[in-house]
Amino acid sequence: MRNAPLRGFNIEAILTDLMAIRSEMVAEPIMASTRLNSIHPNYSVSARNLLHYLILRRRDLRPLQHRLAKVGLSSLGRAESHVLAAVDAVLEILHRLAQRSWQPQPTEARVPDFSSGPRLLAEHTEALFGPTPHRRAARIMVTMPREAADDYMLVHDLLQEGMDCMRINCAHDDAPAWLRMIEHLKRAKQILGRPCTIIMDLAGPKLRTGPLERGPEVVRIHPYRDGYGRVIAHARVWLTSATTPCPPPSPAQACLPVAAAWLARLRVGERVTLTDAREAKRTIAIVDVTEQGCWAEATKTTYVIPGTVLRRQATTTDRVSHETVVGKLPSFENPVILRQGDILILKRDGKPGRPATYDSAGQVLNPASISCTIPEVFDDIRSGEAIWFDDGKIGGVVEKIEPNGAFIRITHARAAGEKLRSNKGINLPESNLRLAALTPPDLENLAFVAEHADIVGLSFANSARDVESLQQHLALVGHRQPSIVLKIETRHGFENLPEMLLTAMRWPSCGVMIARGDLAVECGFERLAEVQEEILWIAEAAHVPVIWATQVLETLAKKGMASRAEITDAAMGQRAECVMLNKGPHVLSAVRVLGDILQRMQAHKTKRRSLLRKLRLAKARPTDLRNV
Repeated sequence: MRNAPLRGFNIEAILTDLMAIRSEMVAEPIMASTRLNSIHPNYSVSARNLLHYLILRRRDLRPLQHRLAKVGLSSLGRAESHVLAAVDAVLEILHRLAQRSWQPQPTEARVPDFSSGPRLLAEHTEALFGPTPHRRAARIMVTMPREAADDYMLVHDLLQEGMDCMRINCAHDDAPAWLRMIEHLKRAKQILGRPCTIIMDLAGPKLRTGPLERGPEVVRIHPYRDGYGRVIAHARVWLTSATTPCPPPSPAQACLPVAAAWLARLRVGERVTLTDAREAKRTIAIVDVTEQGCWAEATKTTYVIPGTVLRRQATTTDRVSHETVVGKLPSFENPVILRQGDILILKRDGKPGRPATYDSAGQVLNPASISCTIPEVFDDIRSGEAIWFDDGKIGGVVEKIEPNGAFIRITHARAAGEKLRSNKGINLPESNLRLAALTPPDLENLAFVAEHADIVGLSFANSARDVESLQQHLALVGHRQPSIVLKIETRHGFENLPEMLLTAMRWPSCGVMIARGDLAVECGFERLAEVQEEILWIAEAAHVPVIWATQVLETLAKKGMASRAEITDAAMGQRAECVMLNKGPHVLSAVRVLGDILQRMQAHKTKRRSLLRKLRLAKARPTDLRNV
């Protein structure tokens, strides 16, 4: 009975399969020796391990795993950081079961074992992000808002709460603002005695929607009403000088520029009359007068346009006209509303887009149109390919290509319609876009980035050629060699990740960012969990640290309250070496909560391996479980 688990266990068949896999593993680095010669010494062992892992994963291992697990052997499910060593350990036990001696043939080059593989990942993580923070291994990266350029205490408090890496997005602000953020961090680091690295993300070729036609200059002022239509709060209106306007000191429904002399005569309690854009007679009451402007309140809905005449009650002492006209008002873009089945013309001319026009019967006379910011993509898109707008809110299929643009049939939108505005992202996951990851503005910023950043983020990295281009330009702009992070945010970037990693390993230090926002649109939301899992596997096999990014605790950072799903998602970030938070008014709370989550989860998991920490439930007797 002692050998009962081995009944039906064909050792020879498994040995044959595993020995064949091992032979391929050992041969692959030899065939790739020319390429491996260009790898930086920091990654020579890691590059071989990555090649071994790619060989292992070229076949469906599930039947083999099931057979190994059935008799209590390793199923190779945690072999990423030490692939050949894991296979050899299983082979040695199988040979013993077969009552044969076996020693693995030594490889020509060093390969990681069970202890050195994880150690290499830890060393590379420290080289990229700096020393391991106190009480947790995963780092916290925070995207800097615009306010960080002028608010030292914001940077100080973020560092104090646990920020380990400051992220500056070069798609926003400018070099003087970036420099002020960096100076604030240097000062905070000196005062607090805490390390913090700087990553600067190059903007890359972000494909976005172009401008839209502007709507009329009109402001709608309306009081707040309850379910019965009764006014429960007056509409607040800010009156300011047209020549030296001041923004409202608190939220206002409308800001009306008027003549300064007329404004100076207003007094609390006065009533100002007007005829609005609909020829309706309206009155607003002055409720506060300040040096910067006046507050007024309205109890009825009012439409104000430039030229609307405002009248205050004239007195015999007035030497100033009792009338003024409203000055220039902001116009708002006219969004394109799209529904399933609609046609959208994506134009290459850059002219402002416009909504569809209809005849009296509701039939479309002219389809909606909008341009895109990179017209070169029209040379690469083809009929039948998918296209997505605004982070996947709107989807369509390219029906035909014409010299002036492409006709898109909308296939994904809410029944009530979706609004498409300017400056929204466009994704073409099925198109073979020939866009270089480095744009002219990126190259202009690269000297500053190379001088001040510890890490350079390569946005929209799609190919090994993109990585090589960044390395070449960094070598030209200065003596420093900041680390490189590949931002994986497209389908092509995901598919080419192994090749890009082998190229990145020519550099002294590198990492990977899972940019889950664009990646979800490109690969499909339903595939995101699978895709991010594969990136984690590949990166661990290369001993390259991973940044878990996009929408982590987003509603907490923006609104002050996290959802249950977000907490679970943040906990999953423990499997990466760094977790990124985006900006928001409550980002300090987000850093605090994320640090607590990562610290707690560290006691339970490292990568995909569950750690069998002392379990409180296991200590209690069954009758005491209700008290645990």
